[in-house]
Amino acid sequence: MLALGGPRVHTHGAAGEGRPLRLLILLFLSRAGRAQLHDPQSRTAKSAENRSWRAQSRRGKIGFREDPPMARSVTYVSAAKLVSMARGNHRMAVIDVRDEERSYQAHIAGSHHFASGSFAARLPELALATSGKDTLVFHCALSQVRGPSCARMFSDYLSESKEDSGIKNIMVLERGFNGWEVSGQPVCSCKDAPCKGTCC
Repeated sequence: MLALGGPRVHTHGAAGEGRPLRLLILLFLSRAGRAQLHDPQSRTAKSAENRSWRAQSRRGKIGFREDPPMARSVTYVSAAKLVSMARGNHRMAVIDVRDEERSYQAHIAGSHHFASGSFAARLPELALATSGKDTLVFHCALSQVRGPSCARMFSDYLSESKEDSGIKNIMVLERGFNGWEVSGQPVCSCKDAPCKGTCC
């Protein structure tokens, strides 16, 4: 009669009097495991199961999926910094995501207009329009909602794309177009789309 962390129990049979019950259970499980290990049919079934799992995993049906690529970080840039960055830099583009207000207000010379209202549907078009660029600067009127949202949307779009766009930096203009204009930076009033950047 042995104590197993609870009430005392009696063991009988081939194991003999006085052997712990847990040892009998472990011995049984060990023998059952060895029997299955040496069973040819069991090994064949297990091998087939593993092959099936790997095949389905490769097809993406089960198993772990690869982590999605990390989106590019979105940073902010001041108007003064943007002016110095743009000087002589042909690999940078400014993306104006204001909506109808661009038509009756001025804009930053050379900027592309992709209105926030239709921005999601025009993501491939924007990628094509900025081919060869490595830095994009987004803005709306104040760069509080539309500008940052569109910048992050485009960043996610590029991260999910299988092709390397070459774009390394995605930024948002601090204080947006209003802040740009108030700070005395040059603006353009042309109706060209995109703006050729020659009117100021």
